Amino acid sequence: MSSGELADATIVFDLDGTLVDTAPDLVRALNETMDLEGLPRVKLETARQLISYGARVLIERASALHGVTFSASRLDQLTAEFVAFYAADIARESRPYDGVLDALDTLAGLGAKLAVCTNKRTALSVQLLDALQMSERFSAIVGADAISDRKPHPDHYRAAVARAGGVVRRSVMVGDSAADVASARGAGAPVCVVSFGYSDVGAERLGADVLLHRFSELAPACRRLLAARP
Repeated sequence: MSSGELADATIVFDLDGTLVDTAPDLVRALNETMDLEGLPRVKLETARQLISYGARVLIERASALHGVTFSASRLDQLTAEFVAFYAADIARESRPYDGVLDALDTLAGLGAKLAVCTNKRTALSVQLLDALQMSERFSAIVGADAISDRKPHPDHYRAAVARAGGVVRRSVMVGDSAADVASARGAGAPVCVVSFGYSDVGAERLGADVLLHRFSELAPACRRLLAARP
């Protein structure tokens, strides 16, 4: 049994753009996929705004920049190619954001359970976190393929909390996108949003309870948010 101020709490994290800066490797895989269709490569800063909804949507959005739309079957094929390119070297350049590991240690030291709720596939999420030696920090890693309705649906958030052994009323979401905010809000949980993630709108416009500029702010924010919960 955990002990500490947050012993009954579950802190749920998005992965891409929140815990780990994965954009360089996602863009590498995306551009290798674009090469198959003879489409122009996507710049890193452009792609950062397209990432939050998973590989298939990333390919759709990137091709739409050039007025190209694929059939559902071709999009399935390209998504499979993307996943293969990405998985082949998943952590070549991806790194946890500054302060992430210390923040996770602080939350764990306060007794909190930690979970990942991501629109990345579960196997890829585990592969990435394994490569970065982070997987064991989380009680649950719940990807888009592990549930019927992924973020922004609230059931994705609820599943992550439940599989970590927590309850929604004693949980906090930490993310970087409108999908993260909507998923947690729909489940009735407070939300922290990082200011440096992959949102296609300004982080300050996402409607979070707390805007985080650095991970040293996370544990105090979670303590405040949970103290205000009934």
